[in-house]
Amino acid sequence: MSYAIPAPVVPSLPIIGSDQRFPVRRIFCIGRNYAEHAREMGATVDKDTPLFFCKPADAVVTDGADVPYPQATADLHHEVEMVVALSAGGRDIPADQALARVWGYGVGLDLTRRDLQAVAKAKSHPWDVAKAFDHSAPVSALRPASEARLDGDTALTLIINGEQRQHGRLGDMVHGVAEIIAILSTLFELKAGDLIFTGTPAGVSALKRGDQFHAELAGVATLEGRVA
Repeated sequence: MSYAIPAPVVPSLPIIGSDQRFPVRRIFCIGRNYAEHAREMGATVDKDTPLFFCKPADAVVTDGADVPYPQATADLHHEVEMVVALSAGGRDIPADQALARVWGYGVGLDLTRRDLQAVAKAKSHPWDVAKAFDHSAPVSALRPASEARLDGDTALTLIINGEQRQHGRLGDMVHGVAEIIAILSTLFELKAGDLIFTGTPAGVSALKRGDQFHAELAGVATLEGRVA
């Protein structure tokens, strides 16, 4: 097949302990999946109607690259999250079969132009410009699921300039990984290469140019970088 213009590069993530890379197809995100974060944002959790949104695959930032401070905002916020990478997908996946679709795990930042999000919320507009902008999804190298030891006490932490900003446990999630995959598959056909950001604990706040960040999913993955 020939294309009229050069084909776009497929975004990808490094894999811990391997020279291979994980190709990224789509990025799905769940909002308000930690009750304390929902409260700090003045929202409530509706367990029966999870809130989902998407980011473009080429929003990933990885391999230690700087994160450019985005245009059109004066209030860039960090949201540290566990990231799930899928090796297979489908529609209407039963929750008890969902984890078999997981290839691996990492840690990432759901960067948010909070001022633009506030305007969108006030007008009942979509959040795309607040969430789906360029370089809005820094993600660590992935650890294969077979090597990841996760439970409800696994810690999710973000340190900015040496100071802890966010800290939570995976057991604090309103919807667990299997449930998120099952619900998403009723809305989209999931496929290999999809990433899922699984929500953020309380403590979100602003990032400034020059800030150094260290995100960690304990015992699984770390992400370090700088806001340029």
